[in-house]
Amino acid sequence: MQWPAQFLLSALSAAQFPRAEAPEIAFLGRSNVGKSSLLNALVGVKAAKVSSTPGRTRAINFFAVSDERGKRRMVFADLPGYGYAKISKSISAEWPTFVEPYLAERETLVLCICLVDGNVPPRPKDRQLLDWLRAVGRDFVVVATKIDRMSGNERTRSLAALKRALDVEELLPVSAKTGYGIKELRAWIEEAGTEGLRD
Repeated sequence: MQWPAQFLLSALSAAQFPRAEAPEIAFLGRSNVGKSSLLNALVGVKAAKVSSTPGRTRAINFFAVSDERGKRRMVFADLPGYGYAKISKSISAEWPTFVEPYLAERETLVLCICLVDGNVPPRPKDRQLLDWLRAVGRDFVVVATKIDRMSGNERTRSLAALKRALDVEELLPVSAKTGYGIKELRAWIEEAGTEGLRD
């Protein structure tokens, strides 16, 4: 199943956000964790620009996701990465001032996809982000990326360590390269988008 997607706009302020008309799914994570690659794997086309240089995404990039009839059914929001030292010092300082208001106040935001690199030890800022999302009452799912780079035993140990450090019961391993876990993630998104349409 493919989700036709089209780039909408890049927003550098709340005034530039698209009209809130459809359920929105936000993609968050450290710089270079693979947000754009995962988004492209979900929609089946290269909708998001992938860069090997951390910190290239400085705006919120919005993508319209349509059904088979071309009707807009969801919006994906690719948020700027955090944790890149050359850009800034902390989550609140390094993200532009419009990112936190988007996450806290956007009425059509129904799910946050929080990406962590499955190949590296847990990072304090990943836990900080999840704690912040819990505090503002946002639904989220944690996704461990790049799991194709690990063997079975390595993957098991890494995922267990991430669960403990991030204090989550469920963590979804995915690979944008091989497609592992993409079907399961689509199901999470589909459910959130359907619930959002009902509200």
